[in-house]
Amino acid sequence: MKRKIFLGLAVACAVASPVLAEWTFVAGPTANAFIQSSDSTLELQCDRIRFAPAGHEDSEDLVAKQGLSIRFMQDGTTEVGAFQVGQNNASVQIVDNYPVEISFNNAEDYGFVLDQLAANASVNLSMVDQDITYGIFDLAGSSAAIKSLRSACGGAAQETASTEAPEGAVYCGGGAVKRQIEYVILDTPDGEWDAVLTVNGEVTRAMTAYSFFGNAAAPKGFVVALLGEDRSETLVFSNGAKDWLEYGDYQYEKCN
Repeated sequence: MKRKIFLGLAVACAVASPVLAEWTFVAGPTANAFIQSSDSTLELQCDRIRFAPAGHEDSEDLVAKQGLSIRFMQDGTTEVGAFQVGQNNASVQIVDNYPVEISFNNAEDYGFVLDQLAANASVNLSMVDQDITYGIFDLAGSSAAIKSLRSACGGAAQETASTEAPEGAVYCGGGAVKRQIEYVILDTPDGEWDAVLTVNGEVTRAMTAYSFFGNAAAPKGFVVALLGEDRSETLVFSNGAKDWLEYGDYQYEKCN
């Protein structure tokens, strides 16, 4: 549900103040734009938001309520628009033991959120229907970071459409960014690089790691980890008739 306010609404923010930090864009393996402080992080991905509040209890509260109010501030006190996250337009869950991940059901809704984040001065993430703030983030520099994010997300989709099917095992899937992935273990290593990883036609050298999890028990079906020269990590699995790999935040299944 969208709610945009044109008259302006004065909002008291006596307790929380905007996080003063810089927005950063990271191209891969999972494209994202983020801002980070000493106790909280806001990360934008191609089709979802990840928010790590100051305390784990806040994450649990967000998931329990399955809602979040994203309030866009023209300056420090004037709310000019908002988006109410709820069960009808998104899913809210805890990932990686701490951050809250908000996956939008409709690309237009997420597009609206990105537009407002790029256009305004700060954003207030607060409890639905209550004036309790989880975090306020400065949006200076967000416009350039979001522009780069949108370019990377759209570009990856276009690359996938034009990529020719390679020979050998191919893995397909992902979230908003669809990828076609192939890897080859080399008979003759190139120094420390004994594998080649191809993602949407882009080739990266990689090294294999069969003891990736150290002394901990490896997940069922784990075959090998591919540590890319570009700092990417790809985990390869095979369990009976199912073959898949994990790259970035997504899972890709064998598709040929």
